[in-house]
Amino acid sequence: MLTDIEISRQSKHRPISQIAEKFGIAPSELSPFGDTKAKVNLSILDRVEDNLDGKLVVVTAVTPTPFGEGKTVTSIGLTQGLNAIGKKTCACIRQPSMGPVFGIKGGAAGGGYSQVVPMEELNLHLTGDIHAVSSAHNLAAAAIDARLFHESRMTADEFREQSGQDPLDIDPQQILWRRVVDHNERSLRNITVGLGANNGPVHDSGFDITAASELMAILALSLDLKDMRKRIGQLVLALDTRGSAITAEQLGVAGAMTVIMTDAIEPTLMQTLTGDPCLIHAGPFANIAHGNSSIIADRIALKLADFVVTEGGFGSDMGFEKFCNIKARVSGKAPDAAVVVVTLKALKANSGIDSQRDINQPDMTRLQAGFANLKWHIDNVSQYGAPVVVAINRFPTDTDEELAWLKAQVAQTQAFGCEVCDGFAQGAKGAEALARTVVTATEQESDFSFLYRLDSDIESKLLTIAEAGYGAKGVSLSNDARRQLQEIKSMGLDKLALCVAKTPLSISHEPKVKGVPTGFELPVTQLKVNAGAGFITALVGKVMTMPGLGIKPGYLNVDINEDDEIVGLA
Repeated sequence: MLTDIEISRQSKHRPISQIAEKFGIAPSELSPFGDTKAKVNLSILDRVEDNLDGKLVVVTAVTPTPFGEGKTVTSIGLTQGLNAIGKKTCACIRQPSMGPVFGIKGGAAGGGYSQVVPMEELNLHLTGDIHAVSSAHNLAAAAIDARLFHESRMTADEFREQSGQDPLDIDPQQILWRRVVDHNERSLRNITVGLGANNGPVHDSGFDITAASELMAILALSLDLKDMRKRIGQLVLALDTRGSAITAEQLGVAGAMTVIMTDAIEPTLMQTLTGDPCLIHAGPFANIAHGNSSIIADRIALKLADFVVTEGGFGSDMGFEKFCNIKARVSGKAPDAAVVVVTLKALKANSGIDSQRDINQPDMTRLQAGFANLKWHIDNVSQYGAPVVVAINRFPTDTDEELAWLKAQVAQTQAFGCEVCDGFAQGAKGAEALARTVVTATEQESDFSFLYRLDSDIESKLLTIAEAGYGAKGVSLSNDARRQLQEIKSMGLDKLALCVAKTPLSISHEPKVKGVPTGFELPVTQLKVNAGAGFITALVGKVMTMPGLGIKPGYLNVDINEDDEIVGLA
């Protein structure tokens, strides 16, 4: 079979203006970037405001392996399949980070005959949104350090006279705003800022990957440009020497940050291999961020399509939980159905059985043991009230016996239905059965509910997510987390939603613990307020907000061939 990039390159890409016209986007609402992608102006929301909303389908998954289980393949295949059976459908997915692209996982365009094209354009820069987030974020970091420098070298009266501003009295040890870069760079996780003459005061800082920036969450959760401007103004950048919050508005940098992101707030229109519309917006990483595409992209798509297919990162304990408890609270739109993606190899890997046998080979013992992980995810999604459809993402090594066994087991769960999806190998045709089942699932009555109430205290919300969301027996807070909890309460920000940052490789906080862990205590190491995004991030276990490159990184395969074409992207 051809590689993903070969399939993408050999396909016939329609002009993006044609994709837009067929989907219902006017030429005046489109800003093309070449022939294959375009920004969609937010003025479209006023024009389509009175249109009825389509159905929203959220794709999630079982606990994944490090290489991913095909959520995007399934999302794009389902989009193609729905269009093939006559349902006007748009996909809404996130922009890939170049960290995974050049690290281990590769790109995020889908794969095989269920992908967004041109895949190299999606995976490399796209229309620059992630770079805009990086630039705006790092402007705030530069601004807070510059303000600290100037205030530290003169009296308060001198500062007022020369700057025309009141001193902020920044505590150098309470600067909360780190820097970001869109690469895996472990050496920058912890740095010291201000070394050398006339560069201080010296203080500790560090870098996160851009997708983990609060600005990325704001981009995903904003309703329009004015809402984004307001949220950016609410960013808590540091504390003063009295322990009070210093915001981007107080620093005077919020307006400039918004200006940098004025183009980024517009989603990018691309197409699938079969010419179906796909809106790309916001960033990845549901383990260290909220991991969902934007509300704006969903709103546009829902007003123009019968069905909108979106996805939450990693397993249902990660992106789907955050879709329901963070994104749906802001958008007001609950999922009409959820698709849980599973592969035979994922269940074998989650069996907890140590074996030298390749997980791609038949192994009923491990498959049967690993089924408990799938059932847990079905039950987890079901507690939110959305009908659940299981999609078995087929691999060439899967046997008919294993597939039949798995479908029979799913039939005994709460799942509404289960279909084998051959979108990777067959494109739309291979996803038509899944599409029909999903359509029927969305016609069922649903009773959506949140996992917790916003007006409950932080400890209660943490306990609810730990127990109902992960199956833990309780929560423990480090000394740092307890101190940060008191600071958050003193700022009056304790009624925000929660965004838990933990490993995606286990339902628990321990990546090596597979299957369905029980009886564990969830260790919260840090609490970080994200007032602009509207949530509090709880760091759990040894999670890192800046990934590192492995010993055999993906960039080793990427180059230019003799025809000046990109090769090696996955």
